[in-house]
Amino acid sequence: MLKKFYQFIIYPYTLLLLYLMLFGFGRIDARYPDPTLRLEPVISTVQFTKSGLPWIYIVKIVLGNIIMFIPFGFLGWSFPKLRTLKNLMFNFLSAIIIVEALQYFTRLGIFEVDDIILNTFGVFLGWKIYRYIETHYGRFVTK
Repeated sequence: MLKKFYQFIIYPYTLLLLYLMLFGFGRIDARYPDPTLRLEPVISTVQFTKSGLPWIYIVKIVLGNIIMFIPFGFLGWSFPKLRTLKNLMFNFLSAIIIVEALQYFTRLGIFEVDDIILNTFGVFLGWKIYRYIETHYGRFVTK
């Protein structure tokens, strides 16, 4: 039952996330005049914390970049080839780099290595949860 629900919900969830990453949060109205690349890992997040924004806002953004991608750790339920961490990470990294590049080239966002790292960590956490569920409750998670 859980697998069927996941398989049903992951497609609209993916579309919603793509919408948020490319068009949400007023991105169309606030196109970046010059495409921006932030390629230094962790440094841009540290600079972000020193920007003077309230800490709660910073925590929401950082945790959001992790939590929103946890469901993709369960992709093995929909795509059996993605059950291994290696295959899942390779495919996810390919996809997230394309999305970040789209943000850059369309000027609807910034290509940030930190986003890729945080999003990938979210997928990894999701995969760990997925493996735990499969290992301990697999017989209850029906197809």
